[in-house]
Amino acid sequence: MKNTGARDGAEIAEIYAALPGGLGEPPKRLVGFSKVALKAGESKEVSVPIESKYLSIFDEDQNAWKLPVGKYSFLVGGSSDKMPLRETVSLP
Repeated sequence: MKNTGARDGAEIAEIYAALPGGLGEPPKRLVGFSKVALKAGESKEVSVPIESKYLSIFDEDQNAWKLPVGKYSFLVGGSSDKMPLRETVSLP
């Protein structure tokens, strides 16, 4: 993240995940965020842990939370409509 302005401020790094297709889930869900204070002109690398429970769906037949197999897309940005970073990960 970088504060390109002339004043100190803060930004919220938001991480969204798109779960594997065909599950009937929304197109993306918020799975992590971090508020970062930045001085004018300052840059910071931000790390946001994502707990597996935020990627899970409830299996009614087994009455348990399950982590679906397949491709997950992770989107990163300052708001849900501005996601400049994207990475896809496959879970076996």
